[in-house]
Amino acid sequence: MTLASPLLSAIPGLRHAFFSREGGVSEGIYAGLNGGIGSNDAADNVAENRRRMAERLGVGPDRLLTLYQVHSPEVVVATTPWASDARPKADAIVTRTENLAIGVTAADCGPILFVDPNARVIGAAHAGWKGALTGVLESTVEAMERLGADRSGIVAAIGPLIRQHSYEVGPEFVARFLEADADNALFFLPGEREGHAMFDLGGYIRMRLENAGILMIDDIGIDTYSDERFYSYRRSVHRKEGDYGRHVHAIALEK
Repeated sequence: MTLASPLLSAIPGLRHAFFSREGGVSEGIYAGLNGGIGSNDAADNVAENRRRMAERLGVGPDRLLTLYQVHSPEVVVATTPWASDARPKADAIVTRTENLAIGVTAADCGPILFVDPNARVIGAAHAGWKGALTGVLESTVEAMERLGADRSGIVAAIGPLIRQHSYEVGPEFVARFLEADADNALFFLPGEREGHAMFDLGGYIRMRLENAGILMIDDIGIDTYSDERFYSYRRSVHRKEGDYGRHVHAIALEK
């Protein structure tokens, strides 16, 4: 199963997908379409799942690119495929190369897909709380501009991620955001436990995008923690499963 952004779907010459866990060959705690090369799932299963995703995106299996993600603001430019064991350490990819699917993996963090349809430049960013706070979204937009994009024409789609009603954080987390900007208090509601709060990651991502000049924004609105169709790092921790599957969310320019 894939989810699509109405805004991105309306753009000619573009393919994209926010993949759920449905439609794959993995088993056990990874059951379904696990695309996580860094998970402890059987490598053959992950490879088959990624082949199916590449096919859905209209590219060969070696042309679906993801990263060795490190929760950073780092962005790389993709021009040719790289091997799965040579993934760059970064949290966003941009390209203007056709027939090359660029994506990020996630299991609660926020995947954001970008396109400037006029300049034919695309991007994919992985924004957990740390990446969003330290500027991965702004770095992605700047990297797209260096390839010829105009931020006023960029369309962005926010994919499935952990939503505020599922995302309880401690006081140190809140303090870090308030130290960065007191206005970040808008993204926290009181939690059930004393001293804890519920964080609106999706809303925070949207705010950072808007402040970066991105005004055409779509949000899928899915909560990965409460929706069993999706992998969730936090759910796996609560269930003491030891590991978890990862989704791939990707975008490609057609020839």
